[in-house]
Amino acid sequence: MPIHLYWGDDEAARNRALATRIEALVDPAWASINLSRLDGSDPAQAVRALEEARTAPFGAGARVVVLQRSPFCQACPAELAAQLEASLELIPADGHLFLISDGKPDARLRSTKRLRAIAEEHSFPLPAIWDGAGQIERVEAAARERGLTLAPAAAEALAEAIGSDGMRLASELEKLALHAGPGGGAITAEAVAALIGGQVTSSLAVGEALLAQRPAEAIALVDALLAANEPALRIVAALASQIRGWLWVSLLERSGEQDVAVIAKAAGIGNPKRIYVMRKQIRGRSPDQLLALLRRLLDVEAALKRGAAPGEAFRDGFLLAALARGGTATRR
Repeated sequence: MPIHLYWGDDEAARNRALATRIEALVDPAWASINLSRLDGSDPAQAVRALEEARTAPFGAGARVVVLQRSPFCQACPAELAAQLEASLELIPADGHLFLISDGKPDARLRSTKRLRAIAEEHSFPLPAIWDGAGQIERVEAAARERGLTLAPAAAEALAEAIGSDGMRLASELEKLALHAGPGGGAITAEAVAALIGGQVTSSLAVGEALLAQRPAEAIALVDALLAANEPALRIVAALASQIRGWLWVSLLERSGEQDVAVIAKAAGIGNPKRIYVMRKQIRGRSPDQLLALLRRLLDVEAALKRGAAPGEAFRDGFLLAALARGGTATRR
């Protein structure tokens, strides 16, 4: 049955895969009739998507219905789930329903179980911010999709430069393709440096600057990320994940645990080898200092959700906390 589940927070990769499928399925001459794009955050449009998917295509090619923000595998109301169940067997062989969502399908839902039994499922998750190998693999995969070859050092430099911004990755790869030209061979790290220059930064570097008590440097790195269109709340989430990992490692080591595999599992870190790096990073830091960093991030997140400008929220959260720490040290 032609039902497709596309989920994951790597929106750029998800959109590229979707565009490729639409191009293969829909006849351009009939696209205005046979291609529908709807928004599942509106229940009426979710119902309409089911209705249109049941309609046979006109002319040549297939009918494609794309439902962004699909509710069917998340918090799906019972009435909508019943309409989905009634529609599934009525979708014609030359009709295709693409259900798109950022989040992973909720495996507990009956609607998810039903869809997974008959649908073609593809996931597009972003690698964790600390997963350097995953970030590089993502860059290499995106380059291969465009027929580009990256030298290993170039893939690493590009991964460091773009962080988790999939849209920017697509843009940078287009520039690198033009720079290399047809038959230009593998793209080098020098080419990446020439085109991207001093934009190389990541949320990991921000966390390391905060850990070293260099708030001015952390703010400059955040400003660079914001200028590269990295979402402010995503920076906060990445920093919180990084600092929580440090905190787990610190607490477990204080309790006497030395097995890196045990520490990695407890901290939710996929690669136990990363524990050796984290131990070096937090050497001389107490759990109280790491908890203080998390509190500062909570202040930043609260300010952002109250509508503060991202740059101001980070400056206030980082600098004011640093001043307060300095005042406390002076009184002591």
